[in-house]
Amino acid sequence: MSNLNFSLLKWQQMVLACKTRFKVIVAGRRCGKTRFAAVNTVIKALECPDSSAGVLYAAPTLGMARTLGWDLIIELARPVVAKININNSEITLINGVKIYVRGADNPDSLRGMKLFYAVLDEAKDFKSNVWQMIIRPALSDMKGGALIIGTPEPGVSEFRDHYDRGQDDVDDEWRSWQFTTADNELIDPKEIESAKRSMSTFAFKQEYMASFDTMGANVFKEEWLLYGDEPKNGDYYIAVDLAGFEDVADPTKKKHLDDTAIAVVKITEDGQWWVKKIEAGRWDVRENAVRILMAIRTYKPISVGIERGSLMRAVMPYLTDLMRKNNVYCHVEPIPTSGNSKENRVIYALQGLFEHGRIKLNPREKWDKFNDQLLMFPSKRTHDDMPDALSMVAHLATTSYAKLSDDEEYEVVDDICGF
Repeated sequence: MSNLNFSLLKWQQMVLACKTRFKVIVAGRRCGKTRFAAVNTVIKALECPDSSAGVLYAAPTLGMARTLGWDLIIELARPVVAKININNSEITLINGVKIYVRGADNPDSLRGMKLFYAVLDEAKDFKSNVWQMIIRPALSDMKGGALIIGTPEPGVSEFRDHYDRGQDDVDDEWRSWQFTTADNELIDPKEIESAKRSMSTFAFKQEYMASFDTMGANVFKEEWLLYGDEPKNGDYYIAVDLAGFEDVADPTKKKHLDDTAIAVVKITEDGQWWVKKIEAGRWDVRENAVRILMAIRTYKPISVGIERGSLMRAVMPYLTDLMRKNNVYCHVEPIPTSGNSKENRVIYALQGLFEHGRIKLNPREKWDKFNDQLLMFPSKRTHDDMPDALSMVAHLATTSYAKLSDDEEYEVVDDICGF
């Protein structure tokens, strides 16, 4: 180690000093993530106490691993390199520990290793389950650690799951960080500003700002998201988008399955929407019924809407029984959704309201998850349960903008538009 001199950026020094077992880094372009990955690979190989174990540097493909890491690792480790096997993509250090340079596109090449540490570069592009089925078990013998690093990609992914796990306080073996291109003090800030002016918001937020929360099809715009206090007049409505009830106890599946979403909205006489909250989660059928009942008891809505179908038929016996036992009653209306795509349903119900400032969100709630889903809509790479639940409120409440005379009759011929 005395012969090695690694020049590190401030964020790299901070992460390197952290003793957490599993580290996840979401980083913008030119942030220095690949060099940091190579430095970690060399350091962990030198720290490995068992020459029969090794350190893995993996990229999405072998070609990428050779391009990104191979030459860089050799350059950094040159004073302590004992042997290089180009054909096998292996570097042996003077302590006898091997560094394996591999591609995740060939999972079989990763099997059978006894690993002290693993570095996953550009992890967002890895094949699914390579971590869970191959790399993670290979670390068990030595209770090894890992560095998982890459640029973000919007939507649901295993890399996003790793990042979220490091943000939670539940598992102290995981920690995650998010660094932008500006965190590389060697990059001229003027260059970043120049890129911002010439790139789309989507590309800049993802590539430079390392943000998962980038735009989708631009159906909904960030500037349309308004916040405001609860209006004094108006009535509450509750709409429920039910998800399936299976596998709710499996934490590895929760984030990849749809959530149930319960939208609580107050609508004023002039048609302004104030969204109190949108609760979302993966619950079994009874807990769904309990949460709906609690919302009914708390907000006393004019009506509750649940998407018509088998899921509604499953939850209604529980909800009816709970209402009877707790002496809480409310009209539950089945909302028809067949015959119209979810994309059209959400856009028709919400786009105009958001664009014209007729929807305001409760500033006392956290809206990051909802905003992510709304701005990405209708991307297939992210969930849309919360916007879908909010759109269903349009089925429950219609607003008249014209005063009718006493002898006029008003007939609703379109439940969504109210015409």
